Amino acid sequence: MLTPPQVVENYFLESRHMLLEIAAAFDRYDAAVARAANGNAQATENEKNSGAKKLAVMRKALEIVAQSHPARERTLALLELFATV
Repeated sequence: MLTPPQVVENYFLESRHMLLEIAAAFDRYDAAVARAANGNAQATENEKNSGAKKLAVMRKALEIVAQSHPARERTLALLELFATV
């Protein structure tokens, strides 16, 4: 069984990688918004609605992950959240 510091040490690099990937996805979204504002990208209304809902779910997921002492397991909360999209 790992101690709390061992958990951090063992999973830090992998977790850092995943967080960087998430940040990159948000940056790509922001860049696409900027291109659309300049008239360089077109999206259908269905794509806009679907994208907005998924983006909101991703933001909610980050809130769940960032909780210090969640009422229940984060993994279960995320699975239930992602089942909504």
